[in-house]
Amino acid sequence: MGTTDEMARIRQFSCLQDNFGVLVHLPESGRTIAFDVPEAAPYLKALADTGWALTDILITHHHFDHVQGLEALKAQTGARAVGPEMSRDRIAGLDDGVGDGDTVTIGGIAFDAIATPGHTLDQISWHAPALKFAHTGDTLFSLGCGRVFEGDMTMMWESLARLVERLPGETAIHCGHEYTLANARFALTIDPDNARLVERAREVESLRADGRATLPTTMAQELATNPFLRAADPAIRARLGLEDAGDAEVFAEIRRRKDNA
Repeated sequence: MGTTDEMARIRQFSCLQDNFGVLVHLPESGRTIAFDVPEAAPYLKALADTGWALTDILITHHHFDHVQGLEALKAQTGARAVGPEMSRDRIAGLDDGVGDGDTVTIGGIAFDAIATPGHTLDQISWHAPALKFAHTGDTLFSLGCGRVFEGDMTMMWESLARLVERLPGETAIHCGHEYTLANARFALTIDPDNARLVERAREVESLRADGRATLPTTMAQELATNPFLRAADPAIRARLGLEDAGDAEVFAEIRRRKDNA
């Protein structure tokens, strides 16, 4: 099997105010996959710039800022859209639905659907092990995680734990939004003595000052720096006064603090 660079070309670009669009092109088969469609125009421009023909669209969840461009993009490209079965009636333009454990094979590459509810109940994170690629929608962000809207804190913690279990450290993680700078500043209030986090925060400040994206990240980097994944860390527990609490309780306190920041 070839390297990821040989097997896939990935294009990331801005949409709306702070969303990301992502295209994955598979040269051997000529297939191209879009992940979520915040708006159609940036995707059409990226496709024109690359010369790639869009064939497939994989959706993470039903929120408007992830699907509002879906029907327009399908009308222009004829691509087939797959997303959470739970929201088949809520996502206009969805052709097929999936649930946890399902796999969509595109151009010989398996994209596994991992249910990661919490932000929404229907949230699917997509993982392509052969490409060392994942798109975690609004569940896992760089140095952060999504707000808990439809689920509860325990559900969100279990979803993050599922990603930690399923995604190897070298997995390149794309997600729905460029929130990393704000996340970094908050993370330092929770884990200020973490040298890796301090280094990452400096890097993020520099990237954003130059107008550059902070993504993709990797699971290894997030495990070392993202406080929402580090509920078991003794220093974080001590800082929060939760030395004897369960991991889900520690996570919930961090999420509450972020919500109120």
